[in-house]
Amino acid sequence: MADTKFSQEEMDKIKEIQSSYVGIQQAFGQVEVGRLRLEQQLDATQKASSDLRDKFLETQQNEQNFIKELNKKYGDGSLDLESGTFTPNKSE
Repeated sequence: MADTKFSQEEMDKIKEIQSSYVGIQQAFGQVEVGRLRLEQQLDATQKASSDLRDKFLETQQNEQNFIKELNKKYGDGSLDLESGTFTPNKSE
């Protein structure tokens, strides 16, 4: 069987297809790197959210403990935050 030489047009088409595959592979790589970065950002955001949720719960507990201390010291009543004046509830 004799060797057959492809035409320039056929060779150009083969090179075009190969080039297309290389471009697609590079684009896949870029997409995956972008996805990895987004996942890292999501992980960091979820950790920050979890940390803030924990801090919120801790602050709520601190508030409840402080209110108990104040109630024990002053009894039930209300505090005017502007003046710092405590007004005890009237007993009936």
